[in-house]
Amino acid sequence: MTARPRRSEREQLELFRALPSDLAPRDTQDLMAYPFFSLSKSHRVEPIEYRSGEIAIRVEAVPEHGMATIWDADILIWVASQIVEARDNGFRTSRLIATTPYEILTFVGRGTSARDYRRLRAALDRLQSTTVATTLRQPPSNPRGRSEGPPSSRTTGRRMHRFSWINEWTERADAFGNPDGIELIVPDWFYKAVLDEALVLTIDRAYFGLKGGIERWLYRIVRKHGGRQKRGWRFDFRHLYVKSGSLSPFKRFSFELRAIIQRQPLPGYSLFLEIEAGGRTLLAFEPAPCGQAVEAVVLSGTPTIVPSGTDPSCYQEPKPRLTSSAESENRPLNLESNKESNFCRSASSGENHSPTHRKEEERRRQTAFSERDDDAVSKSDPARTGERGAS
Repeated sequence: MTARPRRSEREQLELFRALPSDLAPRDTQDLMAYPFFSLSKSHRVEPIEYRSGEIAIRVEAVPEHGMATIWDADILIWVASQIVEARDNGFRTSRLIATTPYEILTFVGRGTSARDYRRLRAALDRLQSTTVATTLRQPPSNPRGRSEGPPSSRTTGRRMHRFSWINEWTERADAFGNPDGIELIVPDWFYKAVLDEALVLTIDRAYFGLKGGIERWLYRIVRKHGGRQKRGWRFDFRHLYVKSGSLSPFKRFSFELRAIIQRQPLPGYSLFLEIEAGGRTLLAFEPAPCGQAVEAVVLSGTPTIVPSGTDPSCYQEPKPRLTSSAESENRPLNLESNKESNFCRSASSGENHSPTHRKEEERRRQTAFSERDDDAVSKSDPARTGERGAS
């Protein structure tokens, strides 16, 4: 009895043909919140290692192509937008997608020259050759280990899922051998995230115009975490540095964050620099006052559909200053929100102390104020000081 030949992945999938590219751009929250891509266009082969609680991520690259960059991730944004749009309109979707380079390039705001086509092919190669191993959205490696056996033998680890951003891609040709577009297959991990409505967000089309890698990464962080917070979010610079996966020294990373705060390039959000009394530097952000959906008035050259943009005045760069906020004090911590994505302060940082500790602090402050007033009186009225000494 002969074994039946195994069908390839391509043969098992139904072909999904891309829709017209005039649609809202969508991004997956997992890719927005964690370090999956290189933030530099330079050739990177050093892996990205990230771990926070049960979440572990390792991204590896091959020397031939290097690691997929945050600009390459625009292709995945295009894929997510296509799948969501098709699903919402009742079309069947698939991990096997047929399209043309022109459709992708125009959607992400790139040119259509021969050089742009070559860069698109290079981006597809990097997405295919970059490998990811992560525990995100994976079940526990030993579910029974949480409650059975002695405490020393229990585990809270999760299974690792390994994949590449693109399983494979190929250039198509018509019956006469002329180029007829491309086909690509996205991994199941990414496909499931896109189909989950809770894991997808609409982003501003102006995102594709952001030039710097840190700017692009920061917008995705802000868009992911700032959507439901009226007073915005606050991140410690060190925390952001860890979440970025950047190879730059922390000093350089901080310098670039400060420059971004001065330029205010993120569409729909305002950035602020806050410094605590202890010297810790924070980046705060909140929806811009004019951050509303754009209707008739948009910037020149912006496509017709702008689902979540800002009024043109938001694009005017403010004069360089520490902060453009009218508030003179730092915002309160939003500890009720996602603690992993935000940051938590320890008890030694001056917040969330016990009632006894707060009363002692209040007494010390009152004593200090009293002594300061006595000193001021003695300097302004020496006679009263003498009378007090005589008595």
